[in-house]
Amino acid sequence: MLAYNEVKPGVAVVVDGEPYVCTWNNIMKKQQRRPVNQTKLRHIIKGNSIEYSFQQSDKVEEAEIETRPAVFIYERNGEWFFHDVKDKSQRFSVSEEQVGDSGKFLKSNTQVDTLWFQGALFRVRLPIKIELKVTEAPPDVRGNTAQGGSKVVELETGATLNVPMFVKTGDIIRINTESGEYVERV
Repeated sequence: MLAYNEVKPGVAVVVDGEPYVCTWNNIMKKQQRRPVNQTKLRHIIKGNSIEYSFQQSDKVEEAEIETRPAVFIYERNGEWFFHDVKDKSQRFSVSEEQVGDSGKFLKSNTQVDTLWFQGALFRVRLPIKIELKVTEAPPDVRGNTAQGGSKVVELETGATLNVPMFVKTGDIIRINTESGEYVERV
């Protein structure tokens, strides 16, 4: 059990039987009143946010989120297939919403973390940075390069990405999976 002032950003708690993670908090003290911890909580499974105030007398149950490593195998018809790192025969599939937008950067044999709450898988977390090969890049076009200039290339996973002009077909680039942006050429 957590005290009211231990609910801080990044801490997962159970409120009304539902799992939430704290994204913001502010402990407010007024004259002649008890302190209150004002928080913004994001639902772990659904993704919606709520505002909740914890009183000084409140005790909060901490949500136990288990992280298990897995390896991506392939994607078919919006269903993503993974297997356990230690045992390849333990396969499981995940829906597209549990993988998220960053799934377009997944290629076979990429190790990911799966997040579980009470024995149910709710999210797949990719590594923050992934290296992918550029399969198709248009030729450089001279023009207004005062702002740096960029072009759209296709990656080996089929995803498209805005990159600087100097990136060519066959280059390997590093991508931030959280923001979906180009980081650097490897």
